[in-house]
Amino acid sequence: MELPVKAPVSGGRKTSYTIETKKLSYKLCSKFDELDWICCGEAPRGVPKFILRDVSCAARSGEITAIAGPSGAGKTTLLEILAGKISSCKVSGQVLVNSQPMKAEHFRRISGYVTQDDSLFPLLTVKETLLYSALLRLPGGKKEAANRVRRLLKELGLENVEDSRIGEGSNWGISGGERRRVSIGVELVHDPAVVFIDEPTSGLDSASALHVATLLKSMVMNQGFRILELFDRLVLLSNGYVVHDGSLHFLEERLRFSGHQIPLHVNVLEFSIDALESLAMQNSVFISNECSHETRNRGDLSMRTPHHKNHQEKPLRHPNSISGEVLILGQRFCSNIFRTKQLFATRVIQALVAGLILGTIYLNAGKKTGQVALQTRIGFFAFSLTFLLSSATEGLPIFLQERRILTRETSRGAYRVSSYVLSNTLVFLPFLLMVALLYSTPVYWLVGLRRATDGFLYFSLVVWMVILMSNSFVACFSALVPNFIMGTSVISGLMGSFFLFSGYFISKNKIPSYWIFMHYLSLFKYPFECFLINEYGGEQGSRRCIDYDEGDCRLYGSGFLRQQGLKDSQKWSNLAVMLGFIVGYRVLCFVILWFRCYRRR
Repeated sequence: MELPVKAPVSGGRKTSYTIETKKLSYKLCSKFDELDWICCGEAPRGVPKFILRDVSCAARSGEITAIAGPSGAGKTTLLEILAGKISSCKVSGQVLVNSQPMKAEHFRRISGYVTQDDSLFPLLTVKETLLYSALLRLPGGKKEAANRVRRLLKELGLENVEDSRIGEGSNWGISGGERRRVSIGVELVHDPAVVFIDEPTSGLDSASALHVATLLKSMVMNQGFRILELFDRLVLLSNGYVVHDGSLHFLEERLRFSGHQIPLHVNVLEFSIDALESLAMQNSVFISNECSHETRNRGDLSMRTPHHKNHQEKPLRHPNSISGEVLILGQRFCSNIFRTKQLFATRVIQALVAGLILGTIYLNAGKKTGQVALQTRIGFFAFSLTFLLSSATEGLPIFLQERRILTRETSRGAYRVSSYVLSNTLVFLPFLLMVALLYSTPVYWLVGLRRATDGFLYFSLVVWMVILMSNSFVACFSALVPNFIMGTSVISGLMGSFFLFSGYFISKNKIPSYWIFMHYLSLFKYPFECFLINEYGGEQGSRRCIDYDEGDCRLYGSGFLRQQGLKDSQKWSNLAVMLGFIVGYRVLCFVILWFRCYRRR
């Protein structure tokens, strides 16, 4: 049985909130019909499927309200509408906050929403997870964030595991109940006025489930009972309809009135789900009675809840400046990178070992002359680029994991998407520079390329730019693709196309005119030309003979570049193009992520 819980919290320190729905309906058609409905305002052509139908219910300040029902009843959809995750243009009816139409963007900032799946960084500790969330969502700085996290760890009962990593799976990390409490803590860290929790006890044993429910109740009323008794109000759904909206005690009365005898030691809620049909038949009578009963006991709701008609809401602001967000996110990125052995240690060892192995395979190839030696050096440049451009795909799973967390955090106003993209870029700059130097240092001197310090530095710079291009390319498409399998397929296919149209396998003159644009978009083309110009260009290239014939020089380095249609000036213009690719892919990544976070729903 699924049991999503919605828990409005009121501690007297802030404006209290009451959330109501009036005749709320939500329907889906086919994807094409839904697109017409959302984008064009056209009526759906197919038969719509209603997820919710005329739902009217309320969640009051200082109470825990549970939304229950069988699978497919519409519980999660209702919760997402209340949390402002589903756009109001898809919904008919009203969602009112303190008797005023809900402003989704503002309400997301002052509320918390804990989804079914725990989107947490597995390599961060419990304390670090809460601390980074506090730093991003509280304006008071490190001291205020640390104090808030200390209190929250005590309230959540997580003090004994605060230095344990979150982990993934069942072999290591904290338990499922502790993970659930950490997810709740991430949303409670900014002290929200309303908290929405989707299936807080799903997948937990009875003891952990009771702990979570008692924790929620203690935050509202500072008291605890068995799980069902902890809920002040119950909204029971069936096929998108509300069949009960009121207290658990009144639900028992309705069941008895319908002629049902609840056996001893049987869960009333589970019994009521089995008896949904009879409840639906006499639904209207008892809801009206329940409403009048609550009106007598509670008084007029409009008198109890401030309307704030004349209240001017302050413009929404992020808790930190852009520079502050970049700094905090950068620290979190560093913690994840240095603890991810597959990304850090493996990438470092891979670069160093690949440089040594390639250097010994092409040992002193740069010192030899003749057409065979020339083709060997060109083959070395081509293989180096193939290796460097293909090695960044391993970062795709990490980008995809971060994207889920980014979507959740930005939707709650924790930070800007631009800050995320900027911090991600800045953190990878020194890390990838180290990787570039570990590869370039052994391979350059072992192969015997142009023996000059400026040549080595330029070669290392080009390698660094290549790795940055590849990293930006993967980051861009990780923001676009839906999953790892699709991402690997798309990235591998495009990389293969870049190699094919680079001019190495097929000369530029032989590429069909309708495919020539791929030649200029190739990430392979520009660094390949940079390697050739660095090796055979400049004043030294005009004196360097690379092919002899009976003691006479048939081909100088400068002549070889002319044959390839290359000029010395392209040494720097190609670098500018590579920098443009890096910035362009990062900007495109920002646009895609911004669209996902702010415009998708």
